[in-house]
Amino acid sequence: MNRKEAPAYQAIDHINLIKPEHTKLSNGCNIYCFNSGDQELVRIEWIFGNLRFDPASPLLNLAVNTMLNDGTKTMTGAQIADTIDFYGAFLQAEYGYDNSEVTLYSLNKHLQNTLPVIKDILINSIFPEKELETFVRNQQQKLQVSLQKNDVVARRTFNKAIYGDTIYGYAGIADDYKTLHRDDLLAHYKQMYQPSNCTIIIAGKIDQETIELLKDTFGDSWTNADKKADTTQPELKASAEHFYFTEKPDALQSAIRMGMPFINRTHPDFPSVQVLNTVLGGYFGSRLMANIREDKGYTYGIGSGMSSLKHAGAFFIATEVGADVCKSAVTEIEKEINILKTELIPGEELALVRNYMLGSLLGSLENVFSHADKFKNLYFSGLDYDYYDRYTETIRAITSEDLIKLADQYLNFDGFYKVIVGKY
Repeated sequence: MNRKEAPAYQAIDHINLIKPEHTKLSNGCNIYCFNSGDQELVRIEWIFGNLRFDPASPLLNLAVNTMLNDGTKTMTGAQIADTIDFYGAFLQAEYGYDNSEVTLYSLNKHLQNTLPVIKDILINSIFPEKELETFVRNQQQKLQVSLQKNDVVARRTFNKAIYGDTIYGYAGIADDYKTLHRDDLLAHYKQMYQPSNCTIIIAGKIDQETIELLKDTFGDSWTNADKKADTTQPELKASAEHFYFTEKPDALQSAIRMGMPFINRTHPDFPSVQVLNTVLGGYFGSRLMANIREDKGYTYGIGSGMSSLKHAGAFFIATEVGADVCKSAVTEIEKEINILKTELIPGEELALVRNYMLGSLLGSLENVFSHADKFKNLYFSGLDYDYYDRYTETIRAITSEDLIKLADQYLNFDGFYKVIVGKY
């Protein structure tokens, strides 16, 4: 073996994804099953669409989901935790912009003991007043600490500018937590956490007994509320102002965040623009990293990205640089964007990006849980599995000529929303 020569690599022709089996229960709950693996272990996710954002009570979605396992009519929060731990399981509740979810990892043999705990949480949570007070106090303290960080302030300001008064653009303040009241949490909970607003995704080694247990537990005995869950969202309206500067005279570093409202995963150009984004700032070997980190030494890291949400999308560039070189960094970012719009990407660089993107996709499918995660990207965007076929074909077939046209069409630096926190 000659260790001075890199090992040979082969192009990735096709990526096989595990597809789920689908069952719809009589109460409207959808179940998707990914059956694979050798271990007697499953991951089950109960995913609920967030209710319509109300600026008068902006924290309800977050508070309800975070406090789900703080106590029910039959169990305290400590008893819930002790029961889950006793059976070697793991339970977490996660809040997202579009959906909130409860996730359980459990051995198959203990599901008959762990599933009833989840059902209890989904139908009997009581949001104890004492726990609510603790939640409010802790969240206010966390917010106070977070607002000392320039990058957090920059992200909040950027989201508010491009998403406006929506759940995506909300930038909370400490006083917002004073609007949380137990009665409002209970009403929100009853409307949101009902089977017609739930998708269950189970992944792992699944036998028929597991499926029947899941159906029995979350089937007919789990009923819908009188009021249907309203998961529509207010119309997005970006700000007219495009430049935001928050001065911090003592800052050693300045946070930069810039970008604009953008296409999301449902747009046919999304895979093509992802290639362009990867060239610009989507991986460690990107042009922004090569220029602003490696060549100029302005930062430890810089990157660009594309966020795809249910009702919106965004393109963004984010970094923290030395406060004395902030303007120079912005100039270099503009320079790199203009180069993409005027000069063809060399074939060798494009080949590297192709291999990186296809390799990253393949590497992300390490187990059945990863396949379920890929499905969620499609399902909640209203897409089918042919999206990933188009995605891989686009990466393989796209040319430098295609990318220069896309850069000219989509990357308008003058139209970017630019946020600076620190010195400028």
